[in-house]
Amino acid sequence: MQHLRNRWYVAMWADDLPPGELVARTICEQPMVLYRKLDGTAGAIVDQCAHRFAPLSQGRLCGEHVECPYHGLRYDASGTCVSNPHGTGRITPALHIASYAVETRHSLVWVWIGDERADASLIPDFSHLDEGAPGIVSKRDWMVLDVDYRLMTDNLLDLSHVNFLHDGLLGHSGMVDADTEIREDGDTLYVTRSSRDVAPPKLFDLMYRNDGRPVDTWAEMRWDAPACLRNHAGVCPPGAPREQGMTVIGTHLLTPIDATHCYYHIAAVQLGGPPPAETEDGVAEQLTRLRRFAFEEQDRPMVEAQQRAYDRAGGPDNLKPVMLSIDTGPLRARRMLQRLIDETAPSDEKVAV
Repeated sequence: MQHLRNRWYVAMWADDLPPGELVARTICEQPMVLYRKLDGTAGAIVDQCAHRFAPLSQGRLCGEHVECPYHGLRYDASGTCVSNPHGTGRITPALHIASYAVETRHSLVWVWIGDERADASLIPDFSHLDEGAPGIVSKRDWMVLDVDYRLMTDNLLDLSHVNFLHDGLLGHSGMVDADTEIREDGDTLYVTRSSRDVAPPKLFDLMYRNDGRPVDTWAEMRWDAPACLRNHAGVCPPGAPREQGMTVIGTHLLTPIDATHCYYHIAAVQLGGPPPAETEDGVAEQLTRLRRFAFEEQDRPMVEAQQRAYDRAGGPDNLKPVMLSIDTGPLRARRMLQRLIDETAPSDEKVAV
């Protein structure tokens, strides 16, 4: 499977990397171990000792050095072997291993995959998750999906599916006929759907006025390669400015493990609307619970069933789905992703689209 190189991938929420612990991740088929250095910043090296290929994540952290659990060789955050406890202690260049650039931003740990110098400006903007940012934040959640990350990206960019798969929770039949806009801004794609003077989706009604009265609704999904998505969705009184309504900013971050598995990091922030009838913790819990239900009971079974269909056919190249007008956004993102992959891949790996 081809992967986009020279881009940032989410490894984990920053709170999931406590001091003193080694955490294993596999990103784009590259096993790595992450940990915090003495100054609190994160480091990442390949999860494989150069000696006998033992997983370093099963070892221990000795100050800023990762000690191999098999024979005690130690490595620093640059992948340099700094200690060989055997024989004369000689350290040859062959004992050094790969390392990865790491940035902590927007409450997330990002890892750079590629050969070019890491460019922090390429980290997409998820500042709504920053400490001190306004709004009520749901749980910062994550899980492993048994799907090709591109299938889940297709699902998220197809905003029409909420009126069927999530009927009664995130959408309904009255929102099927919606205004749709698709636009590109450099390497960023936006897919927007809006409906006027319709019954409010249940989740938004519960978080807004809880009275069932008509609203205008909108959802703008922003995609940044390889699979970082932000959904700016909300409701407001019919004909009123959006600022008079309520907004939920959904965070959807997909990181490929291999061809059929990926990490999925999710969170949501509620902005605006009337003062909540319950505590902010209660609102955050409700937001977490309803969104998790929509995914676990509805999205996940569907995308994993799609993955099994591709697996039965021997891979995605052996099935040709019939595209509809609602697939324009997902198709556009796939083409943009392949273009970026080709631009960063060695010449012998480039493929025609």
